[in-house]
Amino acid sequence: MWIAAGSLAAWLWLLFCQGFFWRTDIRLPARTDPDAWPQVCVVVPARDEAAVLPESLPSLLAQDYPGRAEIFLVDDGSSDGTGELARELASRHGGLPLTVDSPGEPPAGWTGKLWAVRHGIGLARAREPEYLLLTDADIAHAPDSLRELVAAARTGGFDAVSLMARLRVESLWERLVVPAFVYFFAQLYPFRRIGKRSARTAAAAGGCVLLRTDAAERARIPDAIRHAVIDDVALARAVRGGGGHIWLGLAERVDSVRPYPRLHDLWRMVSRSAYAQLRHNPLLLLGTVLGLALVYLVPPVALFTGLAVGSTATAVLGGLAWLVMTGTYLPMLRYYGQPLWLAPLLPFTAFLYLLMTVDSAVQHYRGRGAAWKGRTYARPDAVVGDES
Repeated sequence: MWIAAGSLAAWLWLLFCQGFFWRTDIRLPARTDPDAWPQVCVVVPARDEAAVLPESLPSLLAQDYPGRAEIFLVDDGSSDGTGELARELASRHGGLPLTVDSPGEPPAGWTGKLWAVRHGIGLARAREPEYLLLTDADIAHAPDSLRELVAAARTGGFDAVSLMARLRVESLWERLVVPAFVYFFAQLYPFRRIGKRSARTAAAAGGCVLLRTDAAERARIPDAIRHAVIDDVALARAVRGGGGHIWLGLAERVDSVRPYPRLHDLWRMVSRSAYAQLRHNPLLLLGTVLGLALVYLVPPVALFTGLAVGSTATAVLGGLAWLVMTGTYLPMLRYYGQPLWLAPLLPFTAFLYLLMTVDSAVQHYRGRGAAWKGRTYARPDAVVGDES
């Protein structure tokens, strides 16, 4: 009964005191078109992305941007013809100018993705852009995406504007796992807090980050986070640490086209870096497992156990906690256009995430380390953020 009471107390605290994380109304803030549109360079790190480029790259090429904009796609040692396909798509679709280049293998101390980003920023620097758009190769943008991002950054005086791309939810496992991923992320990093100058919370979504060039230079991006296996939260912290004003919200014009049709695909996505985000610390792992169990697993267990043994108090406390949990998940399901009957299944999804996190630790101690696109990074001191 007391454990169930603790779970209900935790949910009441999350409901009212964690930045209203469960609300999904944090979209691009009010904005007006600038008198003169600044120059923007788009940097796309790409490693073995031939499967998704036909859906994503044409959307970048077709950006309806009133100012000067140029795309730099950095082919990070692909073996599937990513660079050649990008050139072919640009020739076929036209649109914004595209440069495709390759940086070679990353030196010691660099993750491959950030080495590619560094190379792309170096190419862009010759154009002297006011803004850099860092976007992943699986991200498709609506035609007005870039202009809306720039208008929001200019109007709000933001040094970094980031959108959590709407992930694909088509397969059964995507429906169960993907909305919960964004829900958990928002719980850890409430979007409402991030946009406040005085806030300590800092996060970004690496698939779509519009970054003011001078803010990147002040924060030494990406050199300052060169060890990052997954870079977005680390980037946001660096920008905020350099005095920058950052903003993060849910996307309406930006979508990920990468499919995760099987549980195995989603499992690998989460487990490859979950333990790295816990700084490879066994105590943090233990605390995370216990926290997930208390918050997400105790409510249904308490409800059914209380009913089975005739403990009304235990059943009521567990049922109320489960009800609050379910209610906070409904807005995210609506945002993703999913059936609301999935909301009571959140404890099951949380249990999957618990197992993925433990599996990530097991992989680490077996010497596999965190992985990205065929590369493994085993540094215990890696600075990490988060990536979908």
